[in-house]
Amino acid sequence: MPKLKVPDGPPTLVEVGMMLYPDCQIGMVHGITDLFHVAGRFAVDHGRTPIRVSHWRLQDAGGFARCFDSHPEEPCGNSPGVVIAPGSLHKLLEAEEAVPYARWLLDRHAQGSILASNCGGAFALAATGLLAGRPATTHWYFAEEFRARFPDVRLEADRMVVDEGDIITAGGLMAWTELGLRIVERLLGPSVMMETARFFLIDPSGREQKNYASFAPRLTHGDEPILKVQHWLQGRGAGPISVADLAAEAGMEERTFQRRFKAATGKTPVEYVQHIRIGKAREQLEFTKRTVDQIAWEVGYEDAAAFRKLFHRITGLSPQEYRQRFSSSYPLAEVA
Repeated sequence: MPKLKVPDGPPTLVEVGMMLYPDCQIGMVHGITDLFHVAGRFAVDHGRTPIRVSHWRLQDAGGFARCFDSHPEEPCGNSPGVVIAPGSLHKLLEAEEAVPYARWLLDRHAQGSILASNCGGAFALAATGLLAGRPATTHWYFAEEFRARFPDVRLEADRMVVDEGDIITAGGLMAWTELGLRIVERLLGPSVMMETARFFLIDPSGREQKNYASFAPRLTHGDEPILKVQHWLQGRGAGPISVADLAAEAGMEERTFQRRFKAATGKTPVEYVQHIRIGKAREQLEFTKRTVDQIAWEVGYEDAAAFRKLFHRITGLSPQEYRQRFSSSYPLAEVA
């Protein structure tokens, strides 16, 4: 750990505030606080001032107040330069619960604060209305619920971080590492950011949520014939399948089936089958040593080149890159 050296003269500290709420992800709150602390030490080594980190909590009488301050001896204002809404491991903020938090965030933004969120914290941020018509991300698992609650936001759930200048959103539970590095780069420069990333052993770029996201089909839509087809698809092996075959399984006319399938699942039948096949291919890449061509054939693709192209489009990685990043040392048979 670099030794903390205090530069001459009174420092002007940029403050990053963490907005706490019931059931927020405390691990993220403390983790990113530590990241900013380490970044501040590196900054001081370069003759710059460290980052002041504060935690803010809603008071019983209303309004927000600091409940933690990394530099309590320094004078402070009422609006941090950056305010972050963390995610939650337990539950998302309901619409009514989010109101006081959204109001506070909106006020901070009006006073010039950069607003940021991680994971489900995007729900509090979107409740301000500031994301309307703008791109944002959240945890891929919450994507459908986010779209339902905030249809005017251009959700890009494949992305790990969306930086819109005055608003930054980060995706999954651990995306706070990317968010923290983005803020460090903004406040302290790329050199300090890279030193911080090396200290934490974080790859500062090149990751997307779709590298990690598994296919989670909608199964609670209530359309029984479509659900029957979904279960049938999950249980069948590889092999050619047409929309006409699926419609026949559902007992519907083809055009009606396509319309109802898209309404129920959010995907066309072709897209749905592709995601199932790529999901099976990911498992084979993780737990077997079969070649990519063999895996392509096993999951239903005679054209290995077309399979590679589709795999990259859905996961953001080539099959070989995916295997290098996620393969297990145990064969599938040993973990079954």
